[in-house]
Amino acid sequence: MKALRRFTVRAHLPARLSALGQLSTNLRWSWHPPTQDLFARIDPELWSLVRHDPVRMLGEVAPGRLDELAGDEDFVAELDRLEADLGDYLDRPRWYQNQQAKGVDLASGIAYFSMEFGVTEVLPNYSGGLGILAGDHLKAASDLGVPLIGVGLLYRSGYFRQSLTADGWQAEHYPSLDPQGLPLRLLTEPESGAAVLLHVAMPGDRVLRARVWIAQVGRVPLLLLDSDIAENDAELRGVTDRLYGGDQDHRIKQEILAGIGGVRAVRAYTRSMGLADPEVFHMNEGHAGFLGAERIRELVTGTGLDFDEALAAVRAATVFTTHTPVPAGIDRFPLDLVRHYFAGRDGGNDSALLPGVGVDRILALGGEADPSVFNMAHMGLRLGQRANGVSRLHGIVSRDMFNGLWPGFDADEVPIGSVTNGVHAPTWAAREWMDLARRAVGPELVEEARGWEQLQDIGADELWATRNALRAQLVDEVRRRVRASWVERGATEAELGWTAEVFDPNVLTVGFARRVPTYKRLTLMLRDPQRLRALLLDEERPVQLVVAGKSHPADEGGKALIQQVVRFADEYDVRHRIVFLPDYDMSMARYLYWGCDVWLNNPLRPLEACGTSGMKSALNGGLNLSIRDGWWDEMFDGENGWAIPTADGVQDETRRDDLEANAMYDLLEQSVLPKFYGRGADGVPVRWVEMVRHTLQTLGPKVLASRMVRDYVVELYAPAAAAARTVVADGYAGAKRLALYRAQVAAKWPGVQVVQVDSSGLPDTPVIGAELTLRTYVRLGGLDASEVTVQAVLGRVGPEEDLTDVVTVPMTHVGSDELGEEYVVDTVLPLSGAVGYTVRVLPHHELLAGDAELGLVATPAG
Repeated sequence: MKALRRFTVRAHLPARLSALGQLSTNLRWSWHPPTQDLFARIDPELWSLVRHDPVRMLGEVAPGRLDELAGDEDFVAELDRLEADLGDYLDRPRWYQNQQAKGVDLASGIAYFSMEFGVTEVLPNYSGGLGILAGDHLKAASDLGVPLIGVGLLYRSGYFRQSLTADGWQAEHYPSLDPQGLPLRLLTEPESGAAVLLHVAMPGDRVLRARVWIAQVGRVPLLLLDSDIAENDAELRGVTDRLYGGDQDHRIKQEILAGIGGVRAVRAYTRSMGLADPEVFHMNEGHAGFLGAERIRELVTGTGLDFDEALAAVRAATVFTTHTPVPAGIDRFPLDLVRHYFAGRDGGNDSALLPGVGVDRILALGGEADPSVFNMAHMGLRLGQRANGVSRLHGIVSRDMFNGLWPGFDADEVPIGSVTNGVHAPTWAAREWMDLARRAVGPELVEEARGWEQLQDIGADELWATRNALRAQLVDEVRRRVRASWVERGATEAELGWTAEVFDPNVLTVGFARRVPTYKRLTLMLRDPQRLRALLLDEERPVQLVVAGKSHPADEGGKALIQQVVRFADEYDVRHRIVFLPDYDMSMARYLYWGCDVWLNNPLRPLEACGTSGMKSALNGGLNLSIRDGWWDEMFDGENGWAIPTADGVQDETRRDDLEANAMYDLLEQSVLPKFYGRGADGVPVRWVEMVRHTLQTLGPKVLASRMVRDYVVELYAPAAAAARTVVADGYAGAKRLALYRAQVAAKWPGVQVVQVDSSGLPDTPVIGAELTLRTYVRLGGLDASEVTVQAVLGRVGPEEDLTDVVTVPMTHVGSDELGEEYVVDTVLPLSGAVGYTVRVLPHHELLAGDAELGLVATPAG
């Protein structure tokens, strides 16, 4: 029976229950408890068995039960109410439309590309934080009314399901997912009703074909491309088999399909729906970077622009978000592999994959210091006029990491900003907290995840009771999962009586759950096993620790870390206090975020780009115990958790781990445990509960995906849309003008010289605020004075004659003489100590996002 092929037949609903179809396939149900409750009423036991999957529920429920419900007046009335509520949610003007009504100029549409999307566990199209972030981005965009289209791939086996062997080693399982059994619908041609079929050229005159499935995420359509169709040969059918699986050849085919095929999917979708094409394209990491090359092809072949003019138009409308804090995390392909997929049929420079576009120009977009490598992040930065990291610290790290693309500029001048990630409260906050929030701030504000600070009005006893109830739910879930895992590892029923006593609903519960790359240091908690054992088994103030996470299937080192934790957790004396739960996914994560009192995060700083798991815990009154990395670096305030001191600068990794592990143990022993177990006469730990209240009040508004998406809308999408309109107006006159300017600057810049710099006006004893006149003469190499900006640069002189604490002041063009163009500025000394100054020349054009954009600067010789 191994050759058995599976397919899913969807249920035929009685006419009176037809609305269940839309309620089950619009993924708003995944963050809307009343809709979940309606499906649970159909058959509570089956609802649990199908893991809260409405589509599967309707496929497996007995037809007689549906007929019975069709005659149930109470059920039908609730169904009608929820159908009307969903219709109102989809149609009513929301924050975005209200902003437009006030005259705010916003993008008419945004296409958001990501390699993974974690919207719900019933659509397992994610591996970890990047995908969950992308899913939360879509959901918050829907809640706010942002006109966004998501674009990605549909993986027939998802990432993988994780189990443990008897000796604690990770085992991977790849389920075969049938799209017909998922909350998806096919994108079809409006006239014929036939499935839309995308075509992407492959080497050897082959064609990769893909159909497009649509997951409706509230108001936001998510387009997922699927190559597992009969029109492809066996190899090409497998392009969308697994997320982050296969070798580099397999990976580049996925990224070509995601980027190039993704743009074509967007065009097909907007055409079929009668919508305008998006104004802004957002790359969530570099995986979909080829989308920019496809959009250049569209303009070259469709409007007659040349490559540089098309690039100017594409850049203006593109936003690039980087998520990695280390070069090793970037997708880098051998240049010859990229050339293989983009070269012409005869090996020439005209791309067969992107006709009309030169292969050499595409390869240059991904160029880096190693000429044999194509760098997808570099491509994203060259194609996106606006770029950002995902926390304030990550923005700093990113500016330093990519400084080489802007030679001559200090890292803090690199044009990469930051928008700190957020999490979708209706998805991740327990129902108990959402109910309290609705009572405190009202349903309208809660729907847009605002007003959390008003939780100050909730009494300490109610806050503590809520925390206790959620911890008890987690304990029940831990016991169920521990038992199931041990059965899967080969234990018999007779051996498992102890699992009924795993964990205690009254014990301080610490959670650690995330992917398992080395820098996240899964095993730091085991640095001193005896000290950890003493914490777990303390008779008066014990700790219990729940751990979860997946290692990439190819990462043997990560699997060894998991095994180390599992073996410790298997030990007889501590197995009731520490557990490793396999198969970490969204369904498990909710219980962890709800029930854990403390969320532990101990990465090697600054290698955590953001780390949103701690945000989800904070939304549930969890207190973070974390290295100050990612989001915690900017949001820790001394009262919303604990910052583990870092041993930055210690080169010996073993010593650094020892120091930071000891600091973590000290915090647990000396601060965390005393506050949790320090109870008043009423049994409430007052100091702990006030920290919980403070966390909800202060972090609640900051960690929300609604805040994040509003930041993207205002700081990135709106400026990108405005820039795009400017360059495309009047037959792309702006794009042509900008491309001509860039070409002239590139040709003439070697002739730009700072000839002389003079200063005057300082008193004999300079003090802060003293006036200084700077004058410089510049040869512009044939450029006009309007095409550059000249700046005075003042700062404190560092030990290597460099400037720190830099202040830049624009200089005024006052005339010309034989030395060149004359610029002058009167300024004041902004600093004390050893102060130095210089001047510099930068390209300037109104259509650039900033004067550093081209990465060109001229300074005095020597």
